[in-house]
Formats: sequence, structure tokens, C-alpha cells
Amino acid sequence: MPVYALARVAQAAQPDAGAGELTSSPDVVRLIAEAGPLVKVVLLVLLLFSALSWGIILYKFWAFRRAERQTARFMAVFRKSSKFSEVQAVCPGLGESPLVGLFQSGYAELNAQLRSAPAGDPQRPAAAATRPTLKSLDSVDRALLRATTVELSKLESRVTFLATTASLTPFIGLFGTVWGIMSSFLSISAVGSSSLQTVGPGIAEALIATAAGLFAAIPAVFFYNHFTNRVKHFSNEMDDFALEFLNISERNFT
Repeated sequence: MPVYALARVAQAAQPDAGAGELTSSPDVVRLIAEAGPLVKVVLLVLLLFSALSWGIILYKFWAFRRAERQTARFMAVFRKSSKFSEVQAVCPGLGESPLVGLFQSGYAELNAQLRSAPAGDPQRPAAAATRPTLKSLDSVDRALLRATTVELSKLESRVTFLATTASLTPFIGLFGTVWGIMSSFLSISAVGSSSLQTVGPGIAEALIATAAGLFAAIPAVFFYNHFTNRVKHFSNEMDDFALEFLNISERNFT
């Protein structure tokens, strides 16, 4: 009797092979390969969304870093120069900075107003009796506002796709999941069995679509918020520069 009891304990202590298979990590490649045609199409669409999103993320990181470096160089030249012509000379090499667009727009408006005035060279503002004067400082302000809108549009380009990916891909993945679960229930009715061996693989294949949708959406949400904050930072810098440009114009040309 004690030997029989020990044998029962030893048998109970052995790991269950079936439980080990259930707790093992899922074979994602096999699940995708065995998924239905519509679920595979959904996964392909989600893969395209994810690839495009990561391409935009990498491009925006590179573009914003260049814009920040060139903005710092431009502001150093702008604040050291005594003539607008010196600032204009460095603008072609700093075209990635949004402040360059603002300066060139304001500088063009200054030239347009001062062109016909006596000694109307806005490149070297100097206190003189015959110094040129602006006809309308509001026109310069409007030119800077238009340039700000253009530069913000450039900064925000492609970022909205991340918002589209973040909001759309979870629903695409959910659609694939719902369709896969429907197929699983149809297979249950055909086989006439509702055991875990019958239902489990189909549900696992269906949930792959939801996981893929979240995989595409989560990075898109994070980096959309990140890039939106950086665009706001650039917007604040452009507002400050526009005020500084207007102050210089008002001191020297009105």
C-alpha cells in the first residue's frame, strides 16, 4: 500500500504534457500562415500602416533635428548682424529653419515698401534725417503671419498620418478579429464540437489581428503627441521672432 501511494504521488508530480503545450509561447508565424484570407488581408493592411508610420517617424526626427540646428545658427547670425543683407546672405544655407521663411517674407515686404523711398535701403537702418520710412507696419505683420502659416504647414506635413494610423488601425484589427471569431463559430457548428481544441486555434488566429492593430497604433499615438509638442515649440519660436522683427522694423523704419 505505501508503494502504491508513492507511485500515485510521483505520477501527480510529473508535468502534464498538454498543459506545457498550452502554456508555451504562441507560434505567431504559424498562426498567421493558418489564418483565413480576409484576416491575412487585414494583417497586410496593418503592416502597410505600420511601415508608413515608422518611415514618417524617422523622417520627422531627422527633419526636426535639422530645423533646430539651423534655427540656432540663424538666430545667432540675426542677432549679431547690423544689416538685414548679412542675414539674407546666410538664408539659402539654412532653409530648413522655419524662421528663415519668416525673415525672407518680412524682408521682401520691407523692400517692397522702401523701394521707392529716398535712401530706401532697409539693409542698413540708420538714424538719419532722410531715413526711409515704412508705409504700413501692419503689412509687414500680415506678411509674417502668412509666412508663419506656410511654415507651420510644412512642419505638420505627414504628422496627421500618425493620427490617422492611431485612430484607424485598432478598428481594422478588431474587424479582422471579429471575422476570425465568426469563422471559428462556423467551424464549431460544422464539426459539432465546442471543445478547446476546436475553438482555441481559430480564436488565437483571430486575436492576431487585434494585436497587429495595437502594434501599429501605440507607436503612432506616442510619436504623434511628441511631434505635435515639437511643432508647438517651433510655433512659439516663430511668434517670438515675428515680434522681434516687428520691433526692429518699427524702431528703424517708422
